[in-house]
Amino acid sequence: MRSHPLFSAAMFVPCLALASLITSGASCGGDDSTNIPGPADSGKDSSGGNVLGDSGGGRGDSGNGGNDSGTVDGGDSGLTCAPFDVGEPAPESPANEWKWVPVAGAKCRNGSDTGFAIRRKPDSKKLMIYLQGGGACFNAATCTANPQSFDFGSWNGTQSNRGILSNTNAGNPVKDWNAVFFPYCSGDIFGGSVESGDVPGVVGKQRFTGVANVLAYLKTIVPTFPNVDQVLLTGSSAGGFGASISYERVAKAFCPRPVTMIDDAGPVMSDTYLAPCLQKRFREVWNLNAGLPADCTACNLGDGGNSGGLVNAIPFVIDKYPQGRFGLLSALQDSTIRTFMSFGENNCQNLDGVPVSSYPGDKYAQGLGDLRDNYLKATGRTSTYYVSGERHTFLYGDEFYSTKVGNVALTDWVAGILNGAEPTHVAP
Repeated sequence: MRSHPLFSAAMFVPCLALASLITSGASCGGDDSTNIPGPADSGKDSSGGNVLGDSGGGRGDSGNGGNDSGTVDGGDSGLTCAPFDVGEPAPESPANEWKWVPVAGAKCRNGSDTGFAIRRKPDSKKLMIYLQGGGACFNAATCTANPQSFDFGSWNGTQSNRGILSNTNAGNPVKDWNAVFFPYCSGDIFGGSVESGDVPGVVGKQRFTGVANVLAYLKTIVPTFPNVDQVLLTGSSAGGFGASISYERVAKAFCPRPVTMIDDAGPVMSDTYLAPCLQKRFREVWNLNAGLPADCTACNLGDGGNSGGLVNAIPFVIDKYPQGRFGLLSALQDSTIRTFMSFGENNCQNLDGVPVSSYPGDKYAQGLGDLRDNYLKATGRTSTYYVSGERHTFLYGDEFYSTKVGNVALTDWVAGILNGAEPTHVAP
């Protein structure tokens, strides 16, 4: 497997041990031809992809400008926008060039300072926020493979003109948008809130500061782009999970302007497929509940000491923010996410060692089908794009431009979400 310099992380032992969360097409064998299970009445469009029928969900008009001057009426969006505490905008930087912006108070897992990178398009009123991937830290094995620092010396802007971050590829539907890159060094899929915590088997205290970092970045980003009229929040792998977890924070910061979210390879599955005992570990180690919507009671389902229900956060925020549109992108048998989920197999029997069994590819495909059919379709504003095989992530790399399912190109699917097209559910 090959890794990308900007997004790579040290990994270990193939297949049952951790594959990199930012890799291109890792494969440990298995059948690439598994079809996603779908409901009996699923239609197919002329492209050959499964398509959800007519559904509503168009965006209403949204206001422009900053939102730090008091409560704002969201107009026909049905939202009431609370004040958002902004700071100073990012320093001026040349158009079309990446610039590193250190942020006071933003910390990595080892306590070191961090920030974000920005690329301005002065003529654009659109903004993309991309969240980096790179694993997770919840036991000795995963923490070893997870980056714990990211600073100016880690930043290499020349590596960022690729995939959805490219501003030169004519096939990129967001090539002319302003762009912000959130690095990932907190180990908590951008959802943790622990100043000094312990991880079983890991020496030393860990800082899981994903929530605080995102809020600190937004305090700079919102006043930097006061006139944007649309925001895309996206990310790959841990950044895909992070986009889902961070959606409400970003939506509140930019309210009433619409925020679109596209999750690349970070599916939060139901308790049948994402073991509640593994969810419990995430909550305990990262204080993940602090990163979830405070008013989502179904997001935390206690049962005999276990805690499931993370999947309920997705339809909850979709319903709560009627201007938003959402997309989920995944391979049917993503070998990397399956490796992480294998720690939950057999009721987390070997959570702090080597997983006793691999996570089956057909089970993963079934989990994606369950997520689509029983949680996302009913929202009327979510699209899915499922691809055969074990590949992990699509947005950061040439695969963003080469991937097709039937006659539906991935870039066209993304463009459709951004342009308010009817939700589509594409699968082999």
